[in-house]
Amino acid sequence: MIATLAMLLLACANEGPEPVRVVGSSTVFPFAAKTAETYSERTGIRMVVEQTGSGGGHKLFCSGDRSINATTSSRPQKPSEAALCASNGVKPVVEIRLGFDGIVLARSVAAAPMAIDEATLYRALARELPTSDTDCTAMPNPYTTWSQISPDLPNNRIEAYGPPPTSGTRDAFVETAMETGARHYPCLAEVERDTPNLFRARAHELREDGHWIDAGENDNALVQTLINTPTALGVFGFSFLEQNTDKVAAVSIDGIFPSRRTIRSGDYPVVRDLYLYLRGDDETGIAGYALELASDEASGLGGYLEAIGLIPLPEGERDLMRRRILATFEQNEGQAR
Repeated sequence: MIATLAMLLLACANEGPEPVRVVGSSTVFPFAAKTAETYSERTGIRMVVEQTGSGGGHKLFCSGDRSINATTSSRPQKPSEAALCASNGVKPVVEIRLGFDGIVLARSVAAAPMAIDEATLYRALARELPTSDTDCTAMPNPYTTWSQISPDLPNNRIEAYGPPPTSGTRDAFVETAMETGARHYPCLAEVERDTPNLFRARAHELREDGHWIDAGENDNALVQTLINTPTALGVFGFSFLEQNTDKVAAVSIDGIFPSRRTIRSGDYPVVRDLYLYLRGDDETGIAGYALELASDEASGLGGYLEAIGLIPLPEGERDLMRRRILATFEQNEGQAR
């Protein structure tokens, strides 16, 4: 039944003249584009994959524009985005986990090696800090060099380039690294317990005084910036680090360097899931494309996406994603009959 349904989905999709269009995450883009190329070669279905950032992708996908068939994302869809989808008739929305990625801090290979922990990262990059461990009165971040935070760190200006507010990488970075760092202040840990929304606001606000710089969605441009500014840090996905090891080197966090092993095991502290979202009533080739993404050949161990940096899901979870896709579109076929 599964094989028959998959063939039916492909056959129906070939009838449409418009391309299947996927928007979204710059982190997921290499995986989405490689899969689109493979899928198009196999089926003849035209594919268009665009980088808009995760936030931009959800906005377009949930707008009701039926020319947009799916969005990729480097963080889960937010409740506000789900509400926008529902209000514009984009339903059902099917969430497919694709694999794992780590968010890395990196410097030029010309710079001296650097190791930090999440508490230091929060002290360096938060817009405001507590006055003391026990007094959460907010004060503007006073640190301008790393050595002011710890004498073990270099006497370099704090300068970090990272993704803009529309980026899923930024969302995942503040929800993992920055929140964990904020909890090292005992008073902020109490705030999280008593007023979670206030804690999130304090933990998620990055500096706006020139020590954190929004670098856009173009990771290639970010790497060039790090080459030109060797003492600066860059924040981006692990897969992009793997593609540029001749230019940039990772900074260890809590004594652990990012690698496929440490990300898959969860030992590396800044790990996030990668997603595809599609509308379950879509009659184009998006279901077949999603099945290709979730296939063993693409996203399994040794698959062509692992070869370019995707950290695969466990086999059982990947099988669950395939069944989720098939169950949704099998139901649609039954209703159409």
